[in-house]
Amino acid sequence: MPPPKDVVKIAIQMVGAIPQLIELQQTKPLAAVLKDVCDAWSLPNAEQYALQYADGRQTYITESNRREIKNGSILRLTTSPDQEAERLYSGIQSKNVDVKTDSLKKLASLSQDVTFAQEFINRNGLKQIYSIVEEGNDTGEMLAHTLKAFTELMEHDFVSWENLSTVFIKKVVSYVNMNAVDASIQQLSLSILENMVPTSRLLFELVKKEVTLDRLLTHLQATNAQLQLKAMALLIALLLTATSAERRDMMDYIREKNIRQFIHKNIIHSSEPLGDEMAHYLYVLQSVSLNLCEHRMRTSMDPYSQEQRELLQSLRQTAFESESEAPASNFSTERRRSLCAKEFRKLGFMNNSNPAEDLRRAPPGLLALDNMVYFSRNTPNAYSRFVLENSSREDKHECPFARSSIQLTLILCEILHVGEPCSETAQAFYPMFFGQDHFFEELFCICIQLVNKTWKEMRATHEDFDKVMQVVREQITRTLALKPTSLELFKTRVNALNYSEILKLRQTERLHQEETLAVPVLELRERLKPELLELIQQQRLLHLCEGTLFRKISSRRRQDKLWYCRLSPNHKVLHYGDVEEGVESPPIESLTEKIPVADMKMLLVGKECPHTKEKSSGKQNKDVLELAFSIVHDVEEYCLNFVAPTRYEFCLWTDGLNVLLGKEMTSERTQTDLDVLLSMELKLRLLDLENVSIPDTPPPIPKPPSNLNFCYDFSHAEQ
Repeated sequence: MPPPKDVVKIAIQMVGAIPQLIELQQTKPLAAVLKDVCDAWSLPNAEQYALQYADGRQTYITESNRREIKNGSILRLTTSPDQEAERLYSGIQSKNVDVKTDSLKKLASLSQDVTFAQEFINRNGLKQIYSIVEEGNDTGEMLAHTLKAFTELMEHDFVSWENLSTVFIKKVVSYVNMNAVDASIQQLSLSILENMVPTSRLLFELVKKEVTLDRLLTHLQATNAQLQLKAMALLIALLLTATSAERRDMMDYIREKNIRQFIHKNIIHSSEPLGDEMAHYLYVLQSVSLNLCEHRMRTSMDPYSQEQRELLQSLRQTAFESESEAPASNFSTERRRSLCAKEFRKLGFMNNSNPAEDLRRAPPGLLALDNMVYFSRNTPNAYSRFVLENSSREDKHECPFARSSIQLTLILCEILHVGEPCSETAQAFYPMFFGQDHFFEELFCICIQLVNKTWKEMRATHEDFDKVMQVVREQITRTLALKPTSLELFKTRVNALNYSEILKLRQTERLHQEETLAVPVLELRERLKPELLELIQQQRLLHLCEGTLFRKISSRRRQDKLWYCRLSPNHKVLHYGDVEEGVESPPIESLTEKIPVADMKMLLVGKECPHTKEKSSGKQNKDVLELAFSIVHDVEEYCLNFVAPTRYEFCLWTDGLNVLLGKEMTSERTQTDLDVLLSMELKLRLLDLENVSIPDTPPPIPKPPSNLNFCYDFSHAEQ
């Protein structure tokens, strides 16, 4: 008979003593449990002791977390958190260098525990940490332990970052700015500043003033990968906290220093694989850069703005200068106005008498005008060829440059998510973005010529405008999905994907759909489904056995903390635990926390998860909602919370957990995988029937023969 839920069987260790095997009554006060344990070992003063996990994070057991203890857990009897905090508080003030170093090292380790951290902070321990840093007498290993302990203590949010003194902050900044400092100290200092920046405007301004972009970019170009990562983290924190004007200035400076090219060559195309954290920062950098276009995208054209009118007129003059420049002065005002209207019509504006009206729609607003002007100034030959070529076509078949440009700008904004807030977890960036200055404008220049090419291939008229732009959108999205590494490669691939290729792809997809809708085929699909669903279930469970690296996300910032979760090979236990950066697949023995599958009650996703309810419901957390899931185990209030690194991982994990719970797989990935497998299986089964139409009803059965006296004499064949 299984033990009651309020009783767990555990082992308790103590140095120099035989371990105790006890049945822990969860309803019994922890103080009484400790007294019983101490009495068994004849230890006085039970109040000076505490229990903590023997493995992993070695968290102290308290009344609030005792329900997390599982059957078979190994605990250790140790000094209570308040006694340990008192001892280390004295130790870090010692005049003996060895004692002080050891105390700081132990403090850095124990500060990860929230119970110990509170006890240490209550003794005004942070003041001593401040003093060690501000006095600046300690360097090397001792200073590294001090900064590590400070980082861990601040992680618990007991103390506001705004309470830090200017002297302390400037001292941390000095470690970033100095050359002759150990890399580990610089990494910790950068990490402290990264945490500090988003908390207040004053701290942001102080860090921005003290740590110059030049210095930050120097660290970014270091050969030490971890130092590079921390420098990038601080740069991203500064960019996200800055105002729009400050952000623009910072991005302009980064462009001047050719940092984008450095990232493209030395980080993206480095011999070392790109880590998840760096991939996220590159995504944010790309997103921040593209979002600089948002203001122009959301601003309508002002017909009374002299600057905007001049930009508009420059389009006409660049295209028709040779035709109209000389005789223009001889024309009357009315004649000149008529000539301008005719030229704006040739440029493809809908409202040729007042072309500014075409640019009143926002988005794409003034961004469309900027793109047209950039195209006309930077590729004048291509621009003139586009306009003049279409001016000489029949009215019905001319491709309207301005109208196409406005719609194309809108399409590019939608595809590249211009104006959308940065995701907290996304890692998808375009490598070619970092290989090119003025990426958005250069991409537009390639795509507007693609519009003209596709227009001619489709032999389109004005009535086909929406169809052409739909094909162009498909050409762009299909090519971007291939992740080309440069704009040149994008240009080659997108031009190769011409209209006839798009038609072939569409026809293949349509034929595939028609094939799969025949009644006999549908019946075969239904017969194959259970077998293939079982195959998908096996794949999901295999993926859970391999495990996944998850990140801990807080409402304050993207965390550096990593944890790993995997299913045991016998599918009976989920193992999980914290891991260090760079550990890709830790052995199952190193994951100290466990949840028996039998104890799992249900799976929660999205808004139902407790960790998403704690976060604000703002637009920036939409991606977290889409990737969040929780396992409810034992009793309902205890959950293991996840935020998947990608939507793919979310689908595989939620499917796998549903399989373990004996429920149906509900993710969109299941349907996609099932469709692919059904398609492959059907094609194999119907291989002999290729190019043979399958009737909706079975053919009639022929009448039986008049006699059955027929056979084939094989003996003749053998002779």
